[in-house]
Amino acid sequence: MENIKDWCISRQLWWGQRIPAYYLPKGGFVVAETAEEALELARAKSGNAELQMEDLRQDEDVLDTWFSSWLWPISVFDGIRNPENEEIKYYYPTNDLITGPDIIFFWVARMIMAGYEWRNDRPFKHVYFTGIVRDKLGRKMSKQLGNSPDPLDLIAQYGADGVRVALMLCTSAGNDLMFDESLCEQGRNFCNKIWNAYRLVTGWEVDDTLAQADHCQKAVAWFESTFNKAHKEIEEHFEAYRISDAMMTLYRLFWDDFSGWYLEMVKPAYGSPADKATVEATKHFFERLMQLLHPFMPFVTEELWQHVAERKEGESIMLSLSGAPKAYDEKMLAEVDLTREVVSGIRNIRAQKNIPNKEKVSLEVIADENYYPAYNSLVVKMAGLESITEVKEKNPTAAAFIVKTTQYFVPMSANINVEEELEKMAKELAYFEGFLRTVMGKLSNERFVANAPAAVVENEKNKQRDAEAKIAALKERIAALKN
Repeated sequence: MENIKDWCISRQLWWGQRIPAYYLPKGGFVVAETAEEALELARAKSGNAELQMEDLRQDEDVLDTWFSSWLWPISVFDGIRNPENEEIKYYYPTNDLITGPDIIFFWVARMIMAGYEWRNDRPFKHVYFTGIVRDKLGRKMSKQLGNSPDPLDLIAQYGADGVRVALMLCTSAGNDLMFDESLCEQGRNFCNKIWNAYRLVTGWEVDDTLAQADHCQKAVAWFESTFNKAHKEIEEHFEAYRISDAMMTLYRLFWDDFSGWYLEMVKPAYGSPADKATVEATKHFFERLMQLLHPFMPFVTEELWQHVAERKEGESIMLSLSGAPKAYDEKMLAEVDLTREVVSGIRNIRAQKNIPNKEKVSLEVIADENYYPAYNSLVVKMAGLESITEVKEKNPTAAAFIVKTTQYFVPMSANINVEEELEKMAKELAYFEGFLRTVMGKLSNERFVANAPAAVVENEKNKQRDAEAKIAALKERIAALKN
């Protein structure tokens, strides 16, 4: 440890500055900035040139805490005694102050007044107000109530990063923190998720001779755009001081997109090696995710970043640059979103029909403008398919689902229960008919159409078209089954 300085400011901040009044042996007092000045004043006042410092008694009391603390931005850089020193000229004014809203007038306003009085400048540009930490009953946490857990106990049980994530998950700018210890468990689980993803990414056997499969190419391109879009959103959240929103965006990016989808897309079959290009791309994504997560989870990210690739002596994730957000392909992201819906539709059918994941099934599709065959390799990989076939006619005996306006069918190896299928489709039909009535209620409202933004109106029209397509398809399938 180098450049260590006494942390004397903490005494000033929390206990106040000792009153600079010195009492003379025979009565009276003097006030001075230093003990030496006080001694000179005392000798002059008493007429006793032989007076010594031990003959004086400094007042034991201290000035009010807020009197001391309003000078904090200046005194921390020794700007009161030495107003032109290099430190205060470099650091004053600073950028941000982080504090609670309950001391706006006790401290924040006073620091600003002191800054203009003694430095002729504001002490900081922005003030970020955190919420007050409260328990599940809404009471402010305090030692007096005994409703405040010991942070060290929480850290021992859930880890420092887990506790940090818990606090970020239960707060938003300007609102109080309704703390619940169960959130610490969620934070710990997120740390475990990161650790398990690291083990998976670094545990694959790599075969340099393997060419990158089409589904891996598509997955890498998709996550690159997904990451860049999320990165842009995170930077916007930081700019607006929406710290909790930035954390939630990162949480979903890692848990849902990276771990839940991307790793499943590129993961090689059990016992099989992975190609070099995919592994390198995946490790690169992991490194970038650790950089974005580092401000929220400094310990686990530093540890894993150090081991996911070779590092030089002294390298640290704290000093690595994540770079500015890059461009992303919005069209591709929308297409893959529909592709993921197809995979979810097939998985739902497997669950409903008790079809094991290891059992291959086929998929039939009536192609339209919302069908993107370029991503069929992803569907085959993620849904365990043996084939995807474009057909012209509906298959009434197949288990069916609709994604936007595209109809998909999974032929059943055994006869289906017609009555159960009709009952299920009748419920779906009733739902979409009700949904359509709600949408049409908005579109038939002249004030809504005239005053709502064009994008909002167009979105409602898209909902109308999608609902009408689903209703028409369900009616046809019901009719086919009844015949």
